[in-house]
Amino acid sequence: MQRSFRGFTLIELLVVIAIIGILSAVVLTSLNTARAKGTDASIKGSLSSARSQAELFYDSNGGSFINVCTNTTVGGVKSIYSMVLSAAEQAGLASFSKNATGSGTVAVCNESASAWAVQVPLKATASTWYCTDSSGYSAIISANHIGSGTDYVCSS
Repeated sequence: MQRSFRGFTLIELLVVIAIIGILSAVVLTSLNTARAKGTDASIKGSLSSARSQAELFYDSNGGSFINVCTNTTVGGVKSIYSMVLSAAEQAGLASFSKNATGSGTVAVCNESASAWAVQVPLKATASTWYCTDSSGYSAIISANHIGSGTDYVCSS
């Protein structure tokens, strides 16, 4: 009488575990990329909302963008402060700088009586920012366009 043992060998089990590990690594890498792209979309959405809110603020503030970057309310209309702060936080920053020079990992919101511009770094691609300004320009940029604290234009 011959006994037959049915089951998997240790080698077969190790091969299956290795395959599952490799597939998991591929999936996790894809998820991190998707997560960063989702964060970038959220940053863009916040700054797109800021553009229309800034126009409402301008009308309520007597035709001026002064204080559009600060946490104020004029005539019942809020500034873009919370939207810019939200975009900066989504980019992994604790705050943004007002009337400053944009750089690698700094979010800025520059304002004057007649113009404003916001630039926030993106997460999915290194050395890219999303920039929007009072002229209606909004785009992903690969070069720092806000070069000083008195620069209110995103386009080069």
